[in-house]
Amino acid sequence: MQHEEFIIDEEFCASHKIEFSFLSSLMEFGLLEVTIIEDKGFIAESQLPKLEKLVRLYYDLNINLEGIDVIANLLDRLSKLNDENSMLKSRLQLYEGNEFENF
Repeated sequence: MQHEEFIIDEEFCASHKIEFSFLSSLMEFGLLEVTIIEDKGFIAESQLPKLEKLVRLYYDLNINLEGIDVIANLLDRLSKLNDENSMLKSRLQLYEGNEFENF
């Protein structure tokens, strides 16, 4: 079983100088998962890179939440396509390698 590290959502907001309502909005859009333990919200450390990208999109580039939702979905799809492409390239190399051995 893998142990996940967490950061308190309020500490994240304070360290990044962002409004807590922004995190709430991301949760409503399904872009962020917060674990509640004893009335405190915790963000999984594995979500931090994605969350920091969303913060930059919103605060630095002034992209609204609907736009961020679209961008996040497209980035997820792109990541899945890249993974699939890598897998297919590996399979192709495997078959090409076997083909040359038969000659």
